[in-house]
Amino acid sequence: MTSRTSWTSRTDQLTGILTALATPYATDGSIDTRLLRRLVDRSVDGGVDGVVACGSTGEFAAMTGDERRLLVETVVEQAAGRVPVIAQTGAVGTREAVALSQHAEAAGADVLMVVTPYYEPLTMDETLHYLGTVADSVQVPVMLYNLPGATGVNLDPDTVGALARKHQNIKYIKDTTGDMSQAGKLIHHHGDVVSTFIGWDALLLAAVAEGAAGVMAGTANVMPAQLVAVHRSLVAGDLAGARERWDRIYPLMDTLMSAPFIPAVKAALEELGLPVGGPREPMLPVDTETRTRIAAALKALPELTHAQ
Repeated sequence: MTSRTSWTSRTDQLTGILTALATPYATDGSIDTRLLRRLVDRSVDGGVDGVVACGSTGEFAAMTGDERRLLVETVVEQAAGRVPVIAQTGAVGTREAVALSQHAEAAGADVLMVVTPYYEPLTMDETLHYLGTVADSVQVPVMLYNLPGATGVNLDPDTVGALARKHQNIKYIKDTTGDMSQAGKLIHHHGDVVSTFIGWDALLLAAVAEGAAGVMAGTANVMPAQLVAVHRSLVAGDLAGARERWDRIYPLMDTLMSAPFIPAVKAALEELGLPVGGPREPMLPVDTETRTRIAAALKALPELTHAQ
C-alpha cells in the first residue's frame, strides 16, 4: 500500500485528487460492500487525497436513505483514516439532508458535501436558507456542491463567498459547471474563505494550473495514480511533465467523458476486472460500440490492468 501521511485532523485542508467513488452492485441489486472496499483501496493505493461517498458518480439519487448511510459507514471504515472521506449528504428535503449530514458526521466523515435540492428549482433565498440550515446542523467542514445542470440553480462566486463568510464551516466548493471563467472568479476573488474543487474531470490540467485546490473525479476510480501524477507534477511546477502525462491519459479521459458518464466509468472498471455491475435503472449500461471504444482506450494504458 502506498505510504502516505495519515489524515489525522479535521482542521487539515483538503487538496488534490478526490475520487468520486462508483457504487458496486451485487447481482441482486444490493450494494456490494466487499467490492466497494476494493474500490476504496484501489484509490488509496493510487495515492489519491480523499474519497467521496454518495456523490453523483456513486448514484446517490437512486438510493434509499439506509443505503446511503451504509455506503458512508463502509467507506469511512475502509478508509480507516488513511485519507479523508467526503460524504455527499444533500437531499430533496432539508430535514432529510440534516439527518444524513448528522449521521455522516457521527460515522466519521471528515467533510460533508451538500448538493442543493434537485427536483424543483429553488429561488436563491430558498437555496441559501437550505444550505445554511444544513451547515449549521453539523460541526465538520462543509463543501458546497454546485451542480446547476441537475438543480436548476447556479451558485455564483459572490454568493458562494458570502455564504462561506457567514457560515464558518463552509470551507469548500465543488464547482461542476464546466465553466472555467466562473471557477477562476471563485479561486481569485474568494480563495481567502473557500477552496475550489472542480467537478469536471477533463479540466484537471487547466483547473490546477489556475489555482484550484484540486479536482473531484469519477475517472479516478479507473486511473487514480495517473491523475495523481498529473496533479503532483503541476504542484511541483513541472508543467511540461504534467502536460506529457496528461496527453497520455487524455484519450481515455475523453472517451469516458464523451459517453454517458456513470455507465462509462462502470464499464471501464469491469474491463479492468472489477465487476461493479451496471448502473441502476432507469440508467442503462453503455452500448456495444461505446464499450469497444472504452476497451481500446484502456488497452493503450496497460499499467492500469496491473493495478487491481
